Amino acid sequence: MKRLFLAASLAALTVVNPAYATDIITMSDTERDVFRAEVRAYLMENPEVLLEAIAVLEDRQANEEASNDTTLLLENAGEIYEDGFSYVGGNPDGDITIVEFSDYRCPYCKRAHPEVEELVAADGNIRLIYKEFPILGPESLTTAKFAMATLMVSGPEAYEKVSSGLMDLRGAPSSDALIKLAKANNLDVDAVMGKMDSPEVMQAIQANRALGQRLKISGTPTFIMGEQIIRGYLPLKNMRAIVAEARKE
Repeated sequence: MKRLFLAASLAALTVVNPAYATDIITMSDTERDVFRAEVRAYLMENPEVLLEAIAVLEDRQANEEASNDTTLLLENAGEIYEDGFSYVGGNPDGDITIVEFSDYRCPYCKRAHPEVEELVAADGNIRLIYKEFPILGPESLTTAKFAMATLMVSGPEAYEKVSSGLMDLRGAPSSDALIKLAKANNLDVDAVMGKMDSPEVMQAIQANRALGQRLKISGTPTFIMGEQIIRGYLPLKNMRAIVAEARKE
């Protein structure tokens, strides 16, 4: 906030005397002292100028971030939407694609999961892609490997059930807990558990991590909706609003 305030103060200087904006570097020490005194007096009399300048800077930064995100999405589109290994659900031919980078040990991902499911089910025209993105330690990695192994061994329908089960899991993802979840969903337990540490599973997770780094994703959940990267939890009503806006574009 301090940095933003200083930047806004500099932006406000030109309000005092625009001619100084191009000459300040060439001013003498005496001229700078006079200029600073004028600026201080003006800002003390018109403090609202700083608030206006801060608002302008915030808008400018938001626009720059949005522009940067659009570029990142274009540069990485193939790996985002067609990586060949991530779960794809909802309507495969939907007019809107939502991509979620998720971690089963993340409380906000657990909170978002049923809302994303409700959004996709109620809409009927959304393509949903899940990216396994374990960033919260060894237990996160264990659950991500189990989910990816399920997808590779048993397919998307089994993955969808297991993914929901992992989101609902409250205790540690011990071997016993994972075996119990596999049995509850009629999976080939030995095949899934044996696949968890395979090169294919680890390569998929590492690819997601590398993609997240390129997209400047450092937390979960993170959503890609239309041309936006939305970092953090979103309530269902906000997701619906973004989907509706994306359809207008």
